[in-house]
Amino acid sequence: MKFSKNIEIINNKSFLVTGGAGFIGSNLVHYLTSLGHKAVVIDKLTYAGNTASLQGINEDNVIFAEGDICDTAFVADLLQKTKPYGIFHLAAESHVDRSIDGPAEFINTNINGTFSMLTAARKYYESLPESSATASPSLRNSFTQDFSPALNKGSFRFLHISTDEVYGSLGDTGYFTEETPYAPNSPYSASKASSDHLVRAWHHTYGFPVLTTNCSNNYGPRQFPEKLIPLVIHNAFAGKELPIYGDGKNVRDWLYVMDHCAALYTVITKGKLGETYNIGGNCEKQNIDIVRTICSILDEVRPKSDGAKYEKQITFVKDRPGHDRRYAIDASKIRKELAWEPKETFDTGIRITIQWYLENQKWTEDIISGNYQCQRLGLGGTCHDQ
Repeated sequence: MKFSKNIEIINNKSFLVTGGAGFIGSNLVHYLTSLGHKAVVIDKLTYAGNTASLQGINEDNVIFAEGDICDTAFVADLLQKTKPYGIFHLAAESHVDRSIDGPAEFINTNINGTFSMLTAARKYYESLPESSATASPSLRNSFTQDFSPALNKGSFRFLHISTDEVYGSLGDTGYFTEETPYAPNSPYSASKASSDHLVRAWHHTYGFPVLTTNCSNNYGPRQFPEKLIPLVIHNAFAGKELPIYGDGKNVRDWLYVMDHCAALYTVITKGKLGETYNIGGNCEKQNIDIVRTICSILDEVRPKSDGAKYEKQITFVKDRPGHDRRYAIDASKIRKELAWEPKETFDTGIRITIQWYLENQKWTEDIISGNYQCQRLGLGGTCHDQ
């Protein structure tokens, strides 16, 4: 166990973020600190964890603890020392291709790790004082810059962040709702479905204050270059092939990562305990259209000296096993009940994303100079995981 600084109670508006050096986690830490909160980050720093993703945040606003969420004693000790108001549980193995050839790590981190987090967090929760008898139930929703309720059982909550992949695959029509039956099709999605069930059980069995979110495909800054969008951007710059699975017509609902962070904050501060909220960008696009859009924008903002089009680098490769055809989220519940909506369209979000990678090429280069070389890990090819 290694801490970046002395662990202590940092203030009465802190949150613990598991997987806080990963893609969504690091963006969430940036978001929380921009609102005036403090963040306690747990990350094992496996292949997708990167402390460089936390650069630019005032070090007084973040405590970083390198460790494994499967280590219950480590988590329990950290919770008692930092006294967070809530937990955003993001730590997970999340790359589908890797789960196909190596499911054991997904079972361990996503299922056993969630069990460990629930065990440690419940112990911490039980140590908190009871809620004030005069406190309004709405106080648990009052995390603002100007006001935080007293830390007690009534104000604490555990937010489990999951994926729409637990629902399986859709046909040409229809949407995933919070009532859609689970039908995971990969070791990754099966492990996440299992963790969702554990979280639900801890609420109904022990009265533990949980919420769950299931999100669509995220994109944006600080995403590991194994994923479709950062891989295409990097390979385009490098003059490499832009590989697309199958016919490229797999459909995903795309969500800009900072919109997702805003939704997570909305859920942990306003959501009803025990409930699940789907989070989507209301933006269905085929993979081939995503790649062509990136190429078109790069032709505009970073044209090649010879005038060639980036689209000429597109190549189609063998599809991965069990590749779900279409995901689409019905996010009407969070929109109607919690008044959240995404701010970015895909057109605005993808331009922000491309600009970030243009300005932060060293971030990607430092990753691919290590063990990851933009190959399709686990299956011997050279494609993205999306």
